[in-house]
Formats: sequence, C-alpha cells, structure tokens
Amino acid sequence: MSGTSQAGAPQAEPSRGRGAGPDRAADEGPGPAQPPEQQLLVGIPRQPAALAGTPDAVPVPAAVPGAASRPAADAVTGPGVGAPTDAGAGAAARAATGPVAAVGAAFARGFAAFTGRVFGPYQAAVVRIGFGLAWLAFLLREWPERRVLYGDRSPWSPDLAGRLLADNGAFTVLTWFGGRLWFELVYHLAVLAALLLVLGWRTRASGVLFMVTVLSLQNRNVFVGDGGDNVLHVMAVYLVLTRCATVWSLDARRRAGGDRGRGGVVLWAVLGAALTAAQFGGFSGGSLDWVSAARPYPGFAPLLWGLWVVAGLWYAVNRWWPSGEPRAVLDALATMLHNCALLVIATEVVLIYSTAGWYKVQGSRWQDGTALYYPLHLDYFAPWPWLSGLLGAALLPVFLITYGTVAVQVAFPFTLIDRRVKNVLLAVMMAEHAGIAVVLGLPVFSLAMIAADAVFLPTTVLLRAGAGLSALRVRLAASRAGRTPLR
Repeated sequence: MSGTSQAGAPQAEPSRGRGAGPDRAADEGPGPAQPPEQQLLVGIPRQPAALAGTPDAVPVPAAVPGAASRPAADAVTGPGVGAPTDAGAGAAARAATGPVAAVGAAFARGFAAFTGRVFGPYQAAVVRIGFGLAWLAFLLREWPERRVLYGDRSPWSPDLAGRLLADNGAFTVLTWFGGRLWFELVYHLAVLAALLLVLGWRTRASGVLFMVTVLSLQNRNVFVGDGGDNVLHVMAVYLVLTRCATVWSLDARRRAGGDRGRGGVVLWAVLGAALTAAQFGGFSGGSLDWVSAARPYPGFAPLLWGLWVVAGLWYAVNRWWPSGEPRAVLDALATMLHNCALLVIATEVVLIYSTAGWYKVQGSRWQDGTALYYPLHLDYFAPWPWLSGLLGAALLPVFLITYGTVAVQVAFPFTLIDRRVKNVLLAVMMAEHAGIAVVLGLPVFSLAMIAADAVFLPTTVLLRAGAGLSALRVRLAASRAGRTPLR
C-alpha cells in the first residue's frame, strides 16, 4: 500500500496565495502580500509571530527626498551645473531601486528570516512525539521476544553481525560487550530514551540517546522490521539537528518558568564521561572511528563528540553571555540547522511517496488492480481474519483502493503547489495508514508514516488540536477532583 522506507519533514508556504504548507493568511490572518524571500522555503510552515526570534525583514532606511540633495550638490559643483547633477542623482536613484537592488534586499530579508525564525516548530514537535511513540510502542510490544530479536538468543549471532558491520560500517553499541547484561541495559535505555523524547525532557541529550539506541538495535539485526523501521532509522538522525522541543515539551515549560537548565550540566558531564570511556577504552571496535574504515566518510566519533562539545558551549554562552554576540551567533546557527534539517525531512517524505508510487506503476499486480487482494489473504497480515475476509471478498473496493493508492502517491509531490489539494491528499494518506494499522496489523509502520506526514500539516490544525487536548485535560482533572462532571 504505502511506500517502503521513508523519512519526513515540514514545509513552508508562501504567506499569500497557495502553497505547500500553512501560509501567513492561514496562520496569522489577512496580511500584506508575501515578500519574495518567503518563497525560498516553499512548503515549510512558518513560525507563529509569538515565537519569532527576529523581524521578518531587515529594516531599510527611508529614501532621502530628492530636494534635500540639491543644496549639497550645488555646494560641490557650483551654480550652473544643476542639470547634470540632477541627471546623475536620478540615475543613482534608479540604480538604487532597480532589479539588482530589489534582489539584494529580498535576499537580505530572506537570510534574516532563515537565520532568525524557527520554521515549523509545531510540526517538528509532532514529528518528535510521533517517532518517539512509534519506537516506544515497538520496544514494548517486542519486549517478551527482545532477546530473540536483538539479544543473545538471536539467530543472527554476534559474529555474523560483526562481519556485516565490518563491511557496511554501520553503528551499534551492542557489539561492544557480549552477554545478556549489556544487551538488557541498552534495550531498556532505548525505552527510557524514547519516553524522554516524547516528553521533551532534556531533548538535546535524550535525542542523541534516542539516535544511538535506534541505530544500535536496528543495526544489530537488519533482518528484523519493516518500512517503518527504515523511517525511524533516518528520522532519528535528523531529529538531533532540529529544535523539536521549542513547543509542547517539558523543556519549553522549564524555560517558561525561568529555569536556566543548570541541572543539565550533570547529565552533560555523565554523557561526556561515558563517551570518553567508550572512545579510549578499547572495546568500541570501529564504531567510534574518526574516519570510517568501510566507507570514505567521517565515522561516528566526530558526530558524537561534536554534539557533546556544542552542548557544553551552548550552556556556557547562556550562562555567562546570555545577551551577547556569541549567544546571537549560536542561536542563528541552530536556527539555520533546524530549518535545513526540516527541509531535508520534507524532501525525504516527498521522495518516499514519489518513488513508491512510480515503482508501483511498474508492478503487474498494481496495474491490474489486484495488489491489495493478496495481503488480505495472508495469515501474517490478518490480525482480524473476519475483517480481512470481508474486504478481500469485495473486489470493487479492492480495485479502487489499489488504484487510489498509486494515484495518491504519484500525485502528492505535485500537490505541494496548492495548499488545499495538498491538505486533502495528506488526510487521505493518513487515513490510509490508519487502515493499514488496523487491517494489516502494522501499527508501528503506520504510526511512523503518520508522524512523517505530520510535517506537512497546517499550523492552524495543530494549534486547534493542541487547544482541544488542553481543554480535555483540564476537564478530566476537574472531573477527578469532583468539581465539574465530565460531559
């Protein structure tokens, strides 16, 4: 039905007119026409004005009236040469307001927006929560069989895994030590990291732990999992580079309460000590090389050490220069990195659907409209046999769903130019993944894909959903306290 492996990301749309993501008119009400620089990131949702870090545009000095320049010109050139002076001033004015100046001003305003405003903070938060929940659900569901999948009882032995890792240079910490104790520690650390990521607690640290545990378990046994695991694999790396805890997180609540996060220094020191022991302890093998032996690219040591150093630098700047130039530079760099990572996530989602759709077009079962019929008659994909049998016996719905899946996946990249059509197809794809979870019994895959699709959701929809959940939480709390009956 849906594509194979995936990765997802939000999009910003033009402030006016139709675009791929939520536009300014949708998020902030009617406003002036969109400046050219806002079209540089078409598809990535804009940040609400309340969260904006810097103005949308670089202020441009007001034009100097032409009359004010005449006395100065006369004083320099003398009387009688006013006409040439006026002509030169007119040419200079035309040059200052010509297409080159307009392009330069647009680029300056776009650069200021790109470095000063976090795009899609709510979409990034939904991606963080969605992928954290997907990985947590998978770990808890497979907890009884964890040792068979990734541990000491796995048919894919540590020796076989080590030989494969030596060839492809993939990262995992499970090969550092043998035995059950180390595996149990890593597996339950993965559960804790997923939970902390969902809550948004110390997201810089929990995001790195989430990435390490996802890569470690999945690379230990590459023959376990489905397309959802591939999406999680890629998204775990991208999430580390985003500011996904700006809203809807415990970190955001802590910052709003005035806590400067000094308790994070202890966590930073503990993680630094663990990384030092792994780097120089002699037991990490080639997983922490500075340059990968299997491929001509940097290993994981530069990534992990770089993240650790940047986290310490961030704390030091916030502690001693909270309002200085270093803080502004770090904030601009983090914002740019977030926006770039979000754009990559969006591109990944588009590529997932487009490639999946075009590959389906080439399949004979998709061409004759019977591709859905076969998985509905496989016991492995039939958690509800009566439901699978009911759908499998209805040939017309099977035919329509099969062709509709191909049409939606192929058309989705082209709908990004129209916000309304994109939102309709997005709702259809999310409903399709929900159906896959129920009918075919692939809840983790479906949740991972829905989380990836969420990067394209309009900001207004997410804000309304958040307000509704907050109101429901208040009503539930009041009902439990006996003050207000829940209706």
